[in-house]
Amino acid sequence: MPRTLATRLKAVLPSATLAMNTRALELKAKGVDVYAFGVGEPDFEPPAHVLEAAKKAIDAGASKYTAVSGMPALKKAICEATLRMRGVSVAPEEVCVSVGAKHALFNVALALYEPGDEVLIPAPYWVSYPEQVRIVGADPVVVETSEENGWRMTPDALSRALTPRTKAVILCTPSNPTGSAYREDELRALLDVLRPHDCWLVCDEIYGEIVYDDFKHVSPAKIAPDLRDRMVLIDGVSKSFAMTGWRVGWSLAPKHVTKAIETVQGQSTTNATAVAQHAAVAALNGPLDALQSMRTAFQRRRDVMVAGLNSIPGVRCRKPEGAFYAFADCRGLYGISWNGKPLASDEDLAFWLLDQAHVAVVPGGAFGAPGYLRFSYAVSEERINGAVEAIRSAVARGRG
Repeated sequence: MPRTLATRLKAVLPSATLAMNTRALELKAKGVDVYAFGVGEPDFEPPAHVLEAAKKAIDAGASKYTAVSGMPALKKAICEATLRMRGVSVAPEEVCVSVGAKHALFNVALALYEPGDEVLIPAPYWVSYPEQVRIVGADPVVVETSEENGWRMTPDALSRALTPRTKAVILCTPSNPTGSAYREDELRALLDVLRPHDCWLVCDEIYGEIVYDDFKHVSPAKIAPDLRDRMVLIDGVSKSFAMTGWRVGWSLAPKHVTKAIETVQGQSTTNATAVAQHAAVAALNGPLDALQSMRTAFQRRRDVMVAGLNSIPGVRCRKPEGAFYAFADCRGLYGISWNGKPLASDEDLAFWLLDQAHVAVVPGGAFGAPGYLRFSYAVSEERINGAVEAIRSAVARGRG
C-alpha cells in the first residue's frame, strides 16, 4: 500500500494568516524592516500580576498534569468572570479549559459535527472556521453579509440558509476579520430565527472585552436563556490579557457536551499547560486596569489606522466596533503594474504590499471576502503611520 496522507486533508487549506507571517519573517531575517499587520496578536505584555503568578507557580512546583478540563481554581475563576463580565451564570461542570480558543473550537467540531452536517458561517469569517468543519467531514455553508450592513448577518439571510441538515451556526462577535459586532437587538432578531430550528449556536466571544466608543458587547447566552441548552460559548485570555502565547482558552457548554469535549481532549492534548493555567487564574481574578489601558490604546490606533487607510487613493475602510482589525476595500488598487502584470486580486495586493511597501497584511479572500485586506492594528501608532506612508508611496510609484 502506498504511503499516502489522510484524504481528509485534501479539503483543508493552510492558514493564510500564518502563511503571510512566515513570508514576513523571511524578509525580517534578511534585515528588512517589515510593518507586521498580519497576525492578530496584541503587542502588549500580560499584566505584571499575571507574570508574577506564573513565576510563583513555577517555584511552587506547578509542573504536573492537571485535570483534563482544567484546574478547579481556574474553572471557578472562569465561572466568576463569565458572570461578572458577561452576565451569564455557568457551573464548573460546563467548563472545559483548552490550549487556546482555537483548540476549544476544534474540540467542539470533533464533538458535534459529522459527515452530512451543515455548519453555517457568516462571511467574512475567521480562516479556521470552515477548515475545522471540513476536517471532520461536515460541510461549511457560507452566509454572505455586506459592508453596507456592517458585515452583520441579517435574519433573512440566516433564515434562507437554514436547512434540516444544519447542525450549528458559528457566530463571532466582535468579528475577526472585520471588527464588526452585533448590537443586542440584532442578536435578538437572529436568535428568534434560530429558536424554531434544532441546531447549535457556537458563539466565539474571544474579543468580547475589546470594544470601542459606546458599544456594549452582549452575549447571546444572556439574552436567550431558553436556548442555553444548545449554545456553546468560546472564550479565553489570549486577546483581552495579551496572553496569546500562553494558550489558554475554554468552552462553556451544557454538561453532556462538555463531557464529550473532555473525552476528545483527553485523547489529544490532555490539559492546558499547568503554569499557564495559574497565570490565567491571576488574569481573571486580578484588576482590569491593564485591559482598560490596552482597550484605550487600541481605540486610538483604530482611529489612526482607519483614517490613514481612507486617505490613500483607491482604499476604503469601515470603522470597526471591536477587536483590533481594519478590513479595507482595496479593489481601487487593482490595475497597478507589478512584475509586468496588473494587480488583479487581493492576494496580488498583499504580496505587492509586502514587496513594495514592506507591509504584511492578510488577503481578504482567505476570509471569504475577495478584494479586501485585513490590517491588524495591534501595533504602535508610530508603526501605523509609517506603514500608511509606505503604502501611499508604493501606490504613487505604482501609478507612475
